[in-house]
Amino acid sequence: FNPVAKGCTGELHVGHAGLARGYHNRASLTAERFVPDPFSSEGGRLYRTGDLARYREQGVIEYAGRIDHQVKIRGFRIELGEIEARLQEHAAVREVLVLDIDGAGGKQLAAYLIAQDSSADHATLRDALKQHLKANLPDYMVPTHFLVLDQWPLTANGKLDRKALPKPDASQLRQGYVAPRTALEQQLAAIWSEVLKVEQVGLHDNFFELGGHSLLATQVTSRIRQRLNVEV
Repeated sequence: FNPVAKGCTGELHVGHAGLARGYHNRASLTAERFVPDPFSSEGGRLYRTGDLARYREQGVIEYAGRIDHQVKIRGFRIELGEIEARLQEHAAVREVLVLDIDGAGGKQLAAYLIAQDSSADHATLRDALKQHLKANLPDYMVPTHFLVLDQWPLTANGKLDRKALPKPDASQLRQGYVAPRTALEQQLAAIWSEVLKVEQVGLHDNFFELGGHSLLATQVTSRIRQRLNVEV
């Protein structure tokens, strides 16, 4: 119930003339959504929309997603709709859905998309979309996984069947698996494998793309210290 600065995101509240008195025969929902207006001296009410919005220039209000679509990744609150909107801007994307999934070190972001060109190379498209997002969003809002589908799985009544979406696999992130060669490389790969909970780690794999983050990195350095007696 505090106004936010221009450009900052907050929950959109609606008040003044024309506001309904509440939900018909739903007293508890009315009490939750229709709240006292702290800026009114006449006992006015505000309606909590559940929408996230921010002021742009000249009083324009920009919609920024839904509060109930927010997720927490690595301690940061994220609005999935904002990532979807950024991906939808890209000319190569026809439709997109971003979900939070369970990964080795907690929640990860996965982007499911249908490309404008069905023959597009998936690895090239994925790299292009990652660069596009990194130019517009902080790193923690860039999905770990990008899965390109030919079409959405649908339920019997034609709605998106989220349970039927393919599960992301760390092996999909690889450009090409190259096995560790020396004993030291094999030991390090084994440590990564344990911490990241992936079956196979190759020479050219990226720790963060396999689901790693700063907290898991401390586990890796700790195990290196214990087993190899080396400070990293």
